[in-house]
Amino acid sequence: MWLSSLSFRTGVIVLATCIPFYIISFAQMALPISVSLKSALWVLFFGLAKTAQYGGLTILGAKGIKRLKDYWKHKKE
Repeated sequence: MWLSSLSFRTGVIVLATCIPFYIISFAQMALPISVSLKSALWVLFFGLAKTAQYGGLTILGAKGIKRLKDYWKHKKE
């Protein structure tokens, strides 16, 4: 209920934060650290990415998705 009271802009910002978390979750695999630490970091950052993704989608809701579709439809024209 609290998430649905947040603005459209907040939803877009929260949804956009999942991108760096996804990048970090996989990019840290290239670091020269132990496998157990890599696993822990992957779980942490991948979990943050999923949390941001689903939180952003919850904030946006169906009305926000329709608004985004209309925006892209008019932008293409």
